[in-house]
Amino acid sequence: MTDELLPENSGKKPVKPRTNDEKQAITNRLKRIEGQVRGIQKMVEEDRYCVDILVQISAINKALNKVGYNLMERHTHHCVKGAIQNGDGDEAIEELMKVVQQFSK
Repeated sequence: MTDELLPENSGKKPVKPRTNDEKQAITNRLKRIEGQVRGIQKMVEEDRYCVDILVQISAINKALNKVGYNLMERHTHHCVKGAIQNGDGDEAIEELMKVVQQFSK
């Protein structure tokens, strides 16, 4: 992934910090995904059948999307909701919509 694909760090903190359980669940999912990526690297090195590799890539995409949607849901329930309650809803909704658009490309 190139740096131009990564947005700048907003510097913002979550309205409600993630619990240790939430952090652990996300970390565990990402570690599983990392293992799947390593598995695909090995499949390529072993010159495995293209369709088998593509199926694994699809599984990784679905797993990453699930992590993303979970984070987006939490963000909406905490950060966006809090911003609306504090009178900053328009900005928070605009930011959320940009992320939804980027996420759904």
